Amino acid sequence: MWILMYVFSYSVSPVATNDRAEWRLQPTVVFQEFTSEDRCRSAKSKLEESLKQAGAKLRSALGDLQAVGKVGSHEIIIAYDVECLPK
Repeated sequence: MWILMYVFSYSVSPVATNDRAEWRLQPTVVFQEFTSEDRCRSAKSKLEESLKQAGAKLRSALGDLQAVGKVGSHEIIIAYDVECLPK
């Protein structure tokens, strides 16, 4: 048995929102079981590609906001990690 674990987190600067609270980390942790290492690694590869594409879309959207002076890319932090682990 193999476990696919991924952690996705983001934080938005209070300057970029109406909420003037401090930076907040918004983590999501997901676990999924696979019967073989190959299946786990295949899922990991697809998930990593999807997260990279999402990051590219976010950077594009941030560029649009930055162009109109609303937010800069330094005001949003995004991080993720994807791992296949034996159970």
